[in-house]
Amino acid sequence: MKLLKPTWVNHNGKPIFSVDIHPDGTKFATGGQGQDSGKVVIWNMAPVLKEEDEKNENIPKMLCQMDNHLACVNCVRWSNNGVYLASGGDDKLIMVWKRAAYIGPSTVFGSSSKLTNVEQWRCVSILRSHSGDVMDVAWSPHDAWLASCSVDNTVVIWNAVKFPEILATLKGHSGLVKGLTWDPVGKYIASQADDRSLKVWRTMDWQLETSITKPFDECGGTTHVLRLSWSPDGHYLVSAHAMNNSGPTAQIIERDGWKTNMDFVGHRKAVTVVKFNPKIFKKKQKNGSSTKSSCPYCCCAVGSKDRSLSVWLTCLKRPLVVIHELFDKSIMDISWTLNGLGILVCSMDGSVAFLDFSQDELGDPLSEEEKSNIHQSTYGKSLAIMTEAQLSTTIIENPEMLKYQQRQQQQAEQKNSSIRDTSGAATAAPKVASMVNGESLEDIRKNLLKKQVETRTADGRRRITPLCIAQLDTGVNATSASAAPPASSSSVLTTPSKIEPMKAFDSRFTERSKATSGTAVVTNTNQTVVDRLKDQNLIKDNKPKDILESSSDSEEKIPAAKPLSAPKRKLELEGETVEKKKKGRPRKDSRLVPVTLTVQSPATLGPEKDAACISAPALALKLPAPIPQKSFTLQVSSDPSMYLEVENEMTTVGGSKLSRLKCNREGKEWETVLTSRILTAAGSCEIVSVACEKRTLSVFSACGRRLLPPIILNTPISTLHCTGSYIMALTTAATLSVWDVHKQTVIVRDESLQTILSGSDATLSQILLTQHGIPVMSMSDGKAYCFNPSLSTWNLVSDKQDSLAQCADFRNNLPSQEAMLCSGPLAVIQGRTSNSGRQAARLFSMPHLVQQETTLAYLENQIAAALILQSSHEYRHWLLIYARYLVNEGFEYRLRELCKDLLGPVHYSAGSQWESTVMGLRKRELLKELLPVIGQNLRFQRLFTEYQEQLDILRDK
Repeated sequence: MKLLKPTWVNHNGKPIFSVDIHPDGTKFATGGQGQDSGKVVIWNMAPVLKEEDEKNENIPKMLCQMDNHLACVNCVRWSNNGVYLASGGDDKLIMVWKRAAYIGPSTVFGSSSKLTNVEQWRCVSILRSHSGDVMDVAWSPHDAWLASCSVDNTVVIWNAVKFPEILATLKGHSGLVKGLTWDPVGKYIASQADDRSLKVWRTMDWQLETSITKPFDECGGTTHVLRLSWSPDGHYLVSAHAMNNSGPTAQIIERDGWKTNMDFVGHRKAVTVVKFNPKIFKKKQKNGSSTKSSCPYCCCAVGSKDRSLSVWLTCLKRPLVVIHELFDKSIMDISWTLNGLGILVCSMDGSVAFLDFSQDELGDPLSEEEKSNIHQSTYGKSLAIMTEAQLSTTIIENPEMLKYQQRQQQQAEQKNSSIRDTSGAATAAPKVASMVNGESLEDIRKNLLKKQVETRTADGRRRITPLCIAQLDTGVNATSASAAPPASSSSVLTTPSKIEPMKAFDSRFTERSKATSGTAVVTNTNQTVVDRLKDQNLIKDNKPKDILESSSDSEEKIPAAKPLSAPKRKLELEGETVEKKKKGRPRKDSRLVPVTLTVQSPATLGPEKDAACISAPALALKLPAPIPQKSFTLQVSSDPSMYLEVENEMTTVGGSKLSRLKCNREGKEWETVLTSRILTAAGSCEIVSVACEKRTLSVFSACGRRLLPPIILNTPISTLHCTGSYIMALTTAATLSVWDVHKQTVIVRDESLQTILSGSDATLSQILLTQHGIPVMSMSDGKAYCFNPSLSTWNLVSDKQDSLAQCADFRNNLPSQEAMLCSGPLAVIQGRTSNSGRQAARLFSMPHLVQQETTLAYLENQIAAALILQSSHEYRHWLLIYARYLVNEGFEYRLRELCKDLLGPVHYSAGSQWESTVMGLRKRELLKELLPVIGQNLRFQRLFTEYQEQLDILRDK
């Protein structure tokens, strides 16, 4: 071992609080106190490593000095890919630096002209959230997250792919948080604070996994930092500043059960910093000795307030080396070189020491593949990180494959692997209001309430026009514009499921939704209806089925017609309490629009009446009809702005009363008259349809031209719906029809809902019509069915209670960017698929084989559902995840079948049944997208080569 103290590394005598070596080993950064600001300096590593480089005046020692921090810098950390440097300081800021294009040497501001910056590093992000000094920052293993901790008692998790987005704020410490460390695969993050506790948090849902206090009970006094560290094999977590029998120790916490039976003893004062060597070692085999493989071990450096440094191997009882009086003041930070043989230590006295070990002293480092195998045994296969180094041991058989490998490495360097996109902040403690874009939900709500729009109806009553606000998800059903409904009535309301573009389908990340433009958003407005109905004893709290909560453009909140059981209420009474038609929920016609209905199904009528129900199906299924009104208004879409106004019986001509329909589209108005009262209306950007009292349905173009003579329905209308050029009519007899107005064809003809409603207590909670004219019915029990016109069948496309969805684990097969963008009918129906928290426990106790089977089954269900809903981009999204899963888990048989189907026959034959496209996507283009994915696993290189050659032949034809 060699020891060196390079005196030229200093902050002009001011303390250095942090040091970190760049992953490529060519430079290192220090952070600390400057003249009157914080100072971050990037130094050249070569003069530290080689004496001749130190003496050579042409080799620069300092590469760059950054004085942007307004106060002392407490921590500097390089990202794992070496692209970014993060620094946190007493100015409550975290700055993220990136090397800029070389502009030529520039002098350090305010210094004599000798100091020149050889490299240019510029601040690309400033992260503001902490209300106190930032004490430590840490990058997650895949550089997906950046964590920071502060004296404000919190840990903030930043989305490193989209600075300055905050994913979570971890609250739970009651003292200054002074240290952070990630476990080697990013499953946990640990923090240590002055409140004499060490807390481990799950990254899956950012909740507390465990809090360890026993080893810290005796701790008196405090240290400037508490830099803890996780071993590279994931088995041990070592804390700073613990006590055992009133002696200072570094506590060893076992990952298995968080046991605290061991510690590193020997320092005379409190331990300030612990740092594990990034390598895992095995004993060096002496020549001629037996070659049996020895147990791998880790190496750890411990620094203390007593100015000494000790280095330990986990296979030895005593430290490998102890260096006393290394500095004049407390040790502040330690950093290992990536090869595991060098170590830099910095101190509050403003100096730095470098220790150089030999492999004879530490042992032979394990290869990345062996390290990955250890991770797999600890964490299960699906979590272990696959590295390029692991692939480098395989022989590459053809140049195409080699090209792909190289291209992939380049791409990986360009964009750090990102795994998710969540918006707003998931706060760890439920009592804290969630934040959306830096504003608390309460503030957003209050601001919205200030903007209420008041209108007066024809009969002079005042009405507040409902405002469309996004679903601000705080975990409560806070859907109404004013506040969450009271507990008693919330059981009565059937809350429409949330409509939003899906973000990451990753079971680790809790979703926090935020409406984006062009998203259909549902709001439960007019809470007063329920309250008023309640006052008039129309609702019994214990009978949730008695009220219908509808959020369709045209429906009202009215008690559902409850066959055979409810006594007939006076309709006049209901008519008074029904609110004016809602104007809420703008939408683009390309999105889906939900409707919420409650249906009394025969199963709820009691077994003794079943026979009667079967013999009289008309009685069995009855949906509520809309109540005629004097006038109502509804908004069809917000972009373009389009709304309909209906006035019934406004004039009498020759004894017959006329009703008027007005449509306003971006300021342009048209109107038309109808001879009977209009019950309900619906529209899209292309068509407008209205249903009248005499079972007639009229259809107009977006400019007001009548497109068809009135359609006569076989039973009165219950719900009407338009998307694009499609109209869906649901009648009171629970039959469904869908027509395409442009092509003048029927898509679905009088299809009964008996199939999906019979045999269960489930009621209809939501109706969608996709932009391809496919009707989807969501039930109150979480199941959703769509009707497939070509097969003439009802198909189950989603089931919220489905255990497959809860057990499937495909998180590391998510494409980095597309996961954020995938939204469509399937995403809307299924809502947030990541119910991560609940399944977390199941996930890790489940045998891997069972998990593989459930994941495969789940992904295949998703592909089939997207296909039947004709949602092409969701089909592509799930197909790519499925292919990635097959590649990662090594399912060659299914992968080959998938490729074969996408490639089709190379030579055309008349008898071929193969279709070249699926929902407008060209199958061979999809295959081209899959090939790079297959190329990632060298086991499949022959499959890759085979299909690559076939595609080349087809291209050349």
